[in-house]
Amino acid sequence: MTTLHSSLGPNPRLVRMFLIEKGLEEGRDFTRVHYDIITGENRQDAGYVAKNPMGTTPTLELDDGTCLTESWPICEFIEEMHPEPNLFGETPVERATVRKWARLFDQEVVVPMTMGFRAGAGRPMFAPRMSVVSPEAGAELSAMADEKWRMFDGFLGGSNHIALGRFTFADLLIFAFANFGFTVGWKLPEGTDNLARFVDTHNQRACAGVWQQAE
Repeated sequence: MTTLHSSLGPNPRLVRMFLIEKGLEEGRDFTRVHYDIITGENRQDAGYVAKNPMGTTPTLELDDGTCLTESWPICEFIEEMHPEPNLFGETPVERATVRKWARLFDQEVVVPMTMGFRAGAGRPMFAPRMSVVSPEAGAELSAMADEKWRMFDGFLGGSNHIALGRFTFADLLIFAFANFGFTVGWKLPEGTDNLARFVDTHNQRACAGVWQQAE
């Protein structure tokens, strides 16, 4: 059976939410192994590092032993194996549109948001990997991310979907990282009422329960 190597954090939870959106169930369709990233278990477990030398989560281990890493490619693999309900688009144009928005959000929001957290509030945990980024730089990165959240609020406008007028991977990515922020004390910046509505709406989805579950 396919095994999802998982942990706390937005990327493992993104994959778990994607699986739920696909109607796939833990225990029936896949098994899950949880790692304690607070203690660094994922980087100290020799068996896991053999599967993913970077020691990052998530990793999707297939029945034949192939190990896929990085949340976005994992989700695309799941989409190809389980095409319905469609979350990346049905046509080349739709798929390019979803990827465009996901790529833009990943570059403009995810990178500075996560780097800012690691260099700031999350520094005690990430210090060995963030020694070259000062707390001051971390604060600037967080401010940059907040400004880009406002940009996405404008892109969203009155819709609850960033692409195609229906729920897609791009929406799930935005939703996952907003919820990640909430779990570490972050709040949506001023002037993002559209995003607040977007989050409230998608909090009704079954996959949103991932953020309330004990790991």
